[in-house]
Amino acid sequence: MKLFLIRHAIAEDGDDDDGRPLSTKGAKRFADVVKTLRSLDVRFDLVLHSPKLRAVQTAELLHTLVDGSFEVTPLLAEPPSRALLEACSGGSVALVGHEPSLSALLSWLVLGKPSAGRFELKKGAVACLEGEAEAGGMTLVWLLPPKLARAR
Repeated sequence: MKLFLIRHAIAEDGDDDDGRPLSTKGAKRFADVVKTLRSLDVRFDLVLHSPKLRAVQTAELLHTLVDGSFEVTPLLAEPPSRALLEACSGGSVALVGHEPSLSALLSWLVLGKPSAGRFELKKGAVACLEGEAEAGGMTLVWLLPPKLARAR
């Protein structure tokens, strides 16, 4: 399976953490990320995303790359869990969420231990993994920082 970990794009500041929308700058920069993913022939069978508005809006920007469905899951607004891994079904799945949970998930899947801080996912970054969605069962194939997508 291919698993793509995507950190939400830059959001507006605000007191309502769940309701913070993407900033204009964040949406524009993530559109460049989507263009780069398209040029790499990336497609998704399933997109799972956090219920927080900035993750919802980031997931929506992926619509041109999605052959399957979009699903909201509160599991992406929490620390990594086996339940989240069990929700990943299909050949190519994107998970759109937040830090530090995504870095911890990346560490768990690649190194076998869910420790945040080993990998840095900037806002709008995409990590591509391949293998079995289990602790230590995946390989990090590439990591696309948003700055690199903008440089194309």
